[in-house]
Amino acid sequence: MPVAFLRRAFGALCGLALCWCAQALAQDMPGAKDHPAVKRFAGSSLVGYEMRNFDEVDFQTSTFKEMDLASYQRRYVQPPLHLEGKLTRLWYEAAGNTRALELYRNYANELAGAGFKTLYDSSKDPAATDWTNFLASVSEGHRDLVKNTRSYYVFMAASTASLRTGTFQKDGTTVRLIAIDWGKADEVYKARQGAYIAVDILETQAMAQNMVVVSASDIGKSITATGKVAIYGIYFDTGKADVKPESKPSLDQIAGYLKEAPSAKLHVVGHTDNVGGLDSNMALSRRRADAVIGVLTKTHGVAPGRLVGNGVASLAPVANNGTEEGRAKNRRVELVLQ
Repeated sequence: MPVAFLRRAFGALCGLALCWCAQALAQDMPGAKDHPAVKRFAGSSLVGYEMRNFDEVDFQTSTFKEMDLASYQRRYVQPPLHLEGKLTRLWYEAAGNTRALELYRNYANELAGAGFKTLYDSSKDPAATDWTNFLASVSEGHRDLVKNTRSYYVFMAASTASLRTGTFQKDGTTVRLIAIDWGKADEVYKARQGAYIAVDILETQAMAQNMVVVSASDIGKSITATGKVAIYGIYFDTGKADVKPESKPSLDQIAGYLKEAPSAKLHVVGHTDNVGGLDSNMALSRRRADAVIGVLTKTHGVAPGRLVGNGVASLAPVANNGTEEGRAKNRRVELVLQ
């Protein structure tokens, strides 16, 4: 594939990027640290670092076939491995005479020695080429990273050097390697001659539910100001309407508000994400609202006539249902003043 074509194809993408923020000096980026699952190459510097408590990643497990440059949709011989969990992204610089092949093989051998299983290795894939793997690895950063002007995937888009990629897994930890040569020093990208490797580590885990319990006082303030309040601390199993015991702190605060405002009457409105059919979610959200009312009346002594249950399924989202984070925000109970 001609280099000129690739430069044009990624011109718009690179135009979004600011200069790479890592220092040209051989020192680690402030605040960056190695991940305990992966050692670093001797003499290399950690020049890019990012940690996310929860994210989703598609890991390549077969030959990359093609990519739609407009939508960044990728096609492989086999579907990629989609995982969610804690994500750590590291970007190492090995300046001098080190090249991508040496850098990549050191990491691959180290991971194999530590018990990681190889799910994909472009250096052993006869159908892979430098540029097809380049396209695959750049697009693997997902659209959110492409929009991130400090992304090291965007940084790599300026290079015409060879590139190697691999996916390795052990228990609940999955590692992606992307190694690239940098032929000469470049002041624009603050790059030194040598090789670079991106190391992505995803530790599979469920997302922690960290929504703050709203106090009785804050419930009253929100209802006075806007006529409603969203409650996130009420939990149900998937597809069920039984209120889980860990919902007690939030229910206690709702009961506290109703005691402090004895004349207040509320609609209790159940909301779901868009997973599943609309009709079934409509019924489920109503059952969940009724379940909340049942706990408040039976356990906390709230008069039944003060509460009316309703369900609107996914028809009133407050976030994008296309991500787990967004779906979590949409799964809620709202109290609306009658």
